[in-house]
Amino acid sequence: MNSSLPTTLVIGTTNLAKQQEISVLLDPYKIKCKSLRDFTSAVSVAETGSTFAENAALKAVQQAQALNHWVLAEDSGLVVDAIEGSPGVYSARFAGPQATDAENNTLLIERLAQTPHARRIAYYACHATLAAPDGTIQATADGRCYGHIAKSARGKSGFGYDPYFIISEYHQTFGELSQAVKSLISHRGRAIRSIIPMIVKSLTP
Repeated sequence: MNSSLPTTLVIGTTNLAKQQEISVLLDPYKIKCKSLRDFTSAVSVAETGSTFAENAALKAVQQAQALNHWVLAEDSGLVVDAIEGSPGVYSARFAGPQATDAENNTLLIERLAQTPHARRIAYYACHATLAAPDGTIQATADGRCYGHIAKSARGKSGFGYDPYFIISEYHQTFGELSQAVKSLISHRGRAIRSIIPMIVKSLTP
């Protein structure tokens, strides 16, 4: 690695919960992490992509160029077959541009109100992209976690749709599982662990 390159990794989010989930996975590698919250020069990126991969690339490339730092960006969301793959890339804004988690969850449960348990199958998907300071994409990775949607919220942990997303093997939602277990099996955990070798190679002297 060229020693003149920045060695700080910027996690391309202002979502504190996402930042913490990713930082925990990187802690063992002694990589210094910051988030977009630490930079006044961070830009607002329009998530105009039709896939998680396209949106992750937009965020990684544009933030890397704006900040002149290595950036790890991800785009993730919930995919429910019974409602034609919704909310998908619109997961964070399912109920509107400024929707809260509670509003998004309310709409999800309303859309699934007449759907029997056997058809409430869903998966969380995550696509991670690592961009160099000049904006070139250096690595990508995907992760998925399969489950089904509960009829009512269970648990207080996590964020987004977590209290409704049941992991069949554990008979618990992401809102009930410990952070350690979630990090091991989640879509985001799987994607980040897959891309870690390239992060280490790129940022470690």
